[in-house]
Amino acid sequence: MKERNPIDRHDLRINKSDKVLEVGSGHNPTYRANVIVEKYISSNYHRGGDIKIYPHQKFINADGSSMPFKDKDFDYVICAQVLEHVDDPIALVNELQRTATRGYLEVPSFIGESLFPKKSHKWVCLEINGKLVLFDKAKLPSLFPDYGKTFLNFLPYESISLRIFYLAYHQITTVRYEWKDSIDILVNPDDPYYRAFFEQDWSDEMIRTIFPYRDKKKDLQITISAFLSLNGKIRILSSGENVGKKKDATAKPNHA
Repeated sequence: MKERNPIDRHDLRINKSDKVLEVGSGHNPTYRANVIVEKYISSNYHRGGDIKIYPHQKFINADGSSMPFKDKDFDYVICAQVLEHVDDPIALVNELQRTATRGYLEVPSFIGESLFPKKSHKWVCLEINGKLVLFDKAKLPSLFPDYGKTFLNFLPYESISLRIFYLAYHQITTVRYEWKDSIDILVNPDDPYYRAFFEQDWSDEMIRTIFPYRDKKKDLQITISAFLSLNGKIRILSSGENVGKKKDATAKPNHA
């Protein structure tokens, strides 16, 4: 069941005592995670650099769809920018629900993938009425060339205003979905209602479904939250906190 849409992965409701798992953290692990699971060791095709982990984290080399953990072994699981890469999203989602009671999913949005596609992504996603709806990219009309690295991995870090815009309107590039107990997800739905969002021009009603109305007060609150979230990360980088503390996980992984 959906809980909320966080500003970003630094805005998660993780309790101090929670045992936290992160699946597919790649080159940018969440510091709060206690355990890291990564499937690919030597190939960076699905990530932006070599695997990294912090000294306090345990690293497990395993497939996220079949992890060596007991049921509900974790209080919280983070899975950001992973679902769009896998062959079977339902298998991964089922495993996330099995291993944890709460969690966070982050997936490139259909809009973002249409504007800035990445070749390694197999799925596009929209949140429609609280459901995560994934659609096979191969079934869509041809997308533009691969500008994902430029618009998602470079420009937002050069422009504060662009980064704030991305955070304030996350649906433009990313679906951010914090859940509890279960994940409401559809993959390649047959229902014409959901298919229309991926196959037809959007009506005003469809646009409002993806971008719910918010008054000026709400819009200002979200924009301020986005700025504060970004400002916090800038402050951390400026102070050197956690910088340089990552270690390379590729040398001595714990194989499941």
